[in-house]
Amino acid sequence: MPDLTDFYPYVIILTELMMVAMVVHVINYTGFKKNQKIWYLLTFVTIMFCAAAEFMVHGGLYKPSFRILFTVITVLQFSAAPLLGVLFVGALGFDKHLNVVLTVFAAHFLVEIVSAPFGWVFRFDENGYSRGDLFFIYEVFYALSLIYLIIGMILCGKQFRHRDGMTIAMILVILIAGIVPMMVFKVNITYIAIAISASICYIYYNDLVQQDIKAELVANQGKMTEMQEHVIFGLASLIENRDLETGGHIVRTSAYVKLIAENARKDGYYTDILDDEFISLLKTLAPMHDIGKIAIPDSILQKPGKLTTEEFEQMKKHAEKGGEVIKQALSGIGDEKYLDFAVDIATYHHERWDGTGYPGGLKGEEIPLSARIMAVADVFDALISERCYKKPIPKEEAFDIIENEAGSHFDPVLVKVFLDHKDEIFSEEEVPVK
Repeated sequence: MPDLTDFYPYVIILTELMMVAMVVHVINYTGFKKNQKIWYLLTFVTIMFCAAAEFMVHGGLYKPSFRILFTVITVLQFSAAPLLGVLFVGALGFDKHLNVVLTVFAAHFLVEIVSAPFGWVFRFDENGYSRGDLFFIYEVFYALSLIYLIIGMILCGKQFRHRDGMTIAMILVILIAGIVPMMVFKVNITYIAIAISASICYIYYNDLVQQDIKAELVANQGKMTEMQEHVIFGLASLIENRDLETGGHIVRTSAYVKLIAENARKDGYYTDILDDEFISLLKTLAPMHDIGKIAIPDSILQKPGKLTTEEFEQMKKHAEKGGEVIKQALSGIGDEKYLDFAVDIATYHHERWDGTGYPGGLKGEEIPLSARIMAVADVFDALISERCYKKPIPKEEAFDIIENEAGSHFDPVLVKVFLDHKDEIFSEEEVPVK
């Protein structure tokens, strides 16, 4: 059976390689502030130094002529090793921690410098390294450092709502697993245990930080979306008030388009387009469909009678104007897809399936699906609502008009969906119709 000490060089090599990997990651990682990067680098580099020093002393490299050199190296190692726990607490984000580090290091270094000439903590002689009568001082410093680390992790975990209890338990197990072999088999693998523990802390705490950052981003995105919807609804309400519409046209049409889109998907139509994002955008942006009316004079918009040919041509311009207004109003608020979606609804909701609509004379599926859905909802609500130029018509008569214009004005598939689910249109929970 091979001597367990034969594996010691490989343990040290693995420790050094692990720490090199962690140092490279910290240097290249952009998720930390500069101060926190420095703390992590100090922690991992110190582990590398201590492990290398341990190997030099116990790896068969000692010669009596190297006594002074090895004494200096061991003094530095014994001063730095108990500092590891304190260093890593700094890496966990504690502010104003530098004074603690300097104080602890100074205390350790002073003890080692004073005791080194007398061999109180350790000594080197012709036979190599041996422990001194006061070696327990180093063990006390080391234990206090580990306790300090554990307390620091618990305090740091508090800010993460104690989601890392398992991490602390794992680190304790690993540290104990690193100490036991040294006590039982006289094989020192303490530094590989510390290296693994430090790496786990780095990974887990970084993950917790990223989770919190992501949650904050999601919350901010939700607030931004809510603000966008308020802006959209406010602009649409402004236009509706100019149009003397008091029946909640934008509220009803938003509900209609959502019902049409959801039912079309449920019935198996346009399923390659009608995903959750499409339906959400459709409902959110539907109020913008008549935003172009802001460019139409009140004399035309509020005229109680039938418009002249010239006035109607002027009114028709609101579709094209709507797209322009949206590009100006929403540019920079949402992404390109969001902007294009709103422009499509405002610009093309007066296009007709047979190609006789405006402003572009688009035909069939050349018309964006969002605008085709909006057309059904917009015309239906206009039919059943009172306007300054007309009285409302009965709901069933409005359904008949929509049905008769399938394939000419409207997408026949959407008309079928609309009529198949017409009972849902007047659900009190979905649409408050006056």
